[in-house]
Amino acid sequence: MGGDSDVVEWREIVYDPLPSQRRFHKSAARFKGFSGPIGSGKSQALCHEAIKLSYINAGRTGLIGAPTYPMLRDATQAALIETLGACGIRFEHNKSESTLTLKDTKSKILLRAVDEFERLRGTNLAWFGVDELSYAPEEAWLRLEGRLRDPKAQRLCGFAVWTPKGFDWVYRRFLAVGQMAYETILAAPFENRHLLDKTPDYYERLRSSYGASLFEQEVLGRYLSLDGARVYSSFERAAHVQNSAAEPQRPLIWALDFNVDPMCSVIVQLQGTRVVVLDEIVLRHGTTYRACEEFVRRYGNHPGGVQIYGDASGFHQQTTGSSDYDMIREYLRAHSPVHVEFRAKRSNPPVRDRINVMNGTLKSAVGVTGMVVDPKCKELIADFEEVLYKDGGSQIDKDRDRMRTHLSDALGYLVWERRRPAQVVGEQGRRLLVN
Repeated sequence: MGGDSDVVEWREIVYDPLPSQRRFHKSAARFKGFSGPIGSGKSQALCHEAIKLSYINAGRTGLIGAPTYPMLRDATQAALIETLGACGIRFEHNKSESTLTLKDTKSKILLRAVDEFERLRGTNLAWFGVDELSYAPEEAWLRLEGRLRDPKAQRLCGFAVWTPKGFDWVYRRFLAVGQMAYETILAAPFENRHLLDKTPDYYERLRSSYGASLFEQEVLGRYLSLDGARVYSSFERAAHVQNSAAEPQRPLIWALDFNVDPMCSVIVQLQGTRVVVLDEIVLRHGTTYRACEEFVRRYGNHPGGVQIYGDASGFHQQTTGSSDYDMIREYLRAHSPVHVEFRAKRSNPPVRDRINVMNGTLKSAVGVTGMVVDPKCKELIADFEEVLYKDGGSQIDKDRDRMRTHLSDALGYLVWERRRPAQVVGEQGRRLLVN
């Protein structure tokens, strides 16, 4: 459908997309991504999505970008021109202006490097796509989002393809944040049958030349940190993030970490053999009183009662003469009818022991998943994926991001008390009882 014309332009394209590519093209999200390992068909997905949107938005302007000009010239632009030729689509390439114009639709495609993102201001766009987004600055993506405003466009869309590069801004925007306008397709490793038909040992050759972590990232398409060891290495988003609901007759467990900014706590249930993390409360510049208000607003009438666990620092007296746990007791007594039990201990477990029990609960040595986390717990999930040890040691890096470690700490106090291994006394091997 052209800008000032009622003529509908259609072209049948010979294209046999892989399952992940098909899901990407079918997505109707305003902003969508294709995340995959090398050899997963990202360039083909980018080019065919650009062609499709050029026909849907006939006569309008779109943009294809790459992180740098050499990448644009040598890879992205070359792939697009090759794909247009393979599809029999006639076009005009204006090298001085770095544009392609499709002759049958009069659609224009701007070819731009996005590293100098301030130059991306200007023309309204009907669509845009970015190659290898994880190597581009976040500001470039934001500038392009601001240009997606052509009033005559039939469908506004911004899209990108990339290989994972740790828990960077691309991960946070497209996968961790969970904004409603975003959808990301995760391509499966070894899915590209076209590549394997031609080069059957392609991935095995990479396995022999890549280190283990780099192989996981580049070839398996996994998100992991390459600049330090993950503390919660047993956590896997696909296995542990599940929609969950509270069971009314079971007690809720409220576990707290008494940091001020942010003030963090998790709401948990033990359902069968699993630790089920239902919700989180994260308050910037928070207080214990505000945390109590928010807990009562959400769960103040839970019929199964509440058990309280958390940081031993909550027993320290404040300037008012009361401790944090005293404040919680008084607030719940005054504002909620639920039965409350306090099970927090007056000393915290050793950090290493707590982490070991957390990892063992997430996934045991025999592969049993003992914990699930509701997807609304975005900050806890970020902790599991992003909290690292300091380089060369076993100390948690708490300085890297002030938002990290607090929710996993709060949950850890609970998991330690409920899941810690039996302690053995002397030669009789009697188990110490754990309340």
